[in-house]
Amino acid sequence: MSEPTQPTFDVRGAVDLSALTRPQAPPPGAEGGAPAAGGYVVDVTDETFPQLVQDSAQYPVVVLLWIPTDQANAQIGTDLGALADQYAGRFLLARVDAQAYPQVAAAFQVQGVPTVVAVLQGQPLPLFQGAAPVEQIREVLDQVLQAAEANGVTGRVPSPDGAPADDAAEPVAEPEPELPPLHQEAFDAIERDDLDTAVAAYEKAIKQDPKDALAVAGLAQVHLLRRTRDADLGAVRSAAADAPSDVNAQLAVADLDLLGGKVDDALGRLLDLLPGADADAKEKIRVRLLDYFEVVGPTDPRVGKARQRLAISLY
Repeated sequence: MSEPTQPTFDVRGAVDLSALTRPQAPPPGAEGGAPAAGGYVVDVTDETFPQLVQDSAQYPVVVLLWIPTDQANAQIGTDLGALADQYAGRFLLARVDAQAYPQVAAAFQVQGVPTVVAVLQGQPLPLFQGAAPVEQIREVLDQVLQAAEANGVTGRVPSPDGAPADDAAEPVAEPEPELPPLHQEAFDAIERDDLDTAVAAYEKAIKQDPKDALAVAGLAQVHLLRRTRDADLGAVRSAAADAPSDVNAQLAVADLDLLGGKVDDALGRLLDLLPGADADAKEKIRVRLLDYFEVVGPTDPRVGKARQRLAISLY
């Protein structure tokens, strides 16, 4: 195992320990107190803190800064521990006794306990301070998991018994469904960069079944690939900037935007052209937008909004 990275948090300030004067509870593990550490719950020390930071690159870590024998702290510790078990390894609950390990607690720059902070890829993400209903805590945890997934932190906490988590095992790959013959012909043609053959295959499929939505979308995508195949990105953007009213120049740069995943830019550019365009230009833009709708997908909310703007501009 590699040496754990040092925590990147600033260690300054002190944590308010006024909870020491509030009603007391038994220590964790004793009757009436919060549960003892175990399962997906660990107690953090000065020595284990660096490893905790390192582990946060693999899976989300939720840190509870608390005084275990304070009654209010014990309750939130109990609630978080129960949720950690329910989430079964999707996050690790790490408890820090702010009284016993003030340096670790101060690293999070909190002002009082209990405080809950997430750690993702070594970076702290403040969540909340004080008591909170379980359902609100659950909502916060779901947001943390979404943020973790968006940042590539998708691992699982090792199971307490050492066995892999139920859904952490390697999934059995399901066989890809077979494509209809003409779709397969088009797909194979795209793979070998024979876009003309792909267009012909999709057009034949549409002729056989005009309601073949996959063929219509595939044809629009191949048209986009063919239009942009030899495009010089710099030259196309320069031409569009020099001639903002030139429909062909704007169509060309919109193609590149769409190909690059800039859907809003591509749709917005063409929709903005419509009000001042003549009849021929409007028809060009309309046809291109309909192609874009197929490429993006008719159920995409951006397509729905663009369709409304298109209808208003044309009628």
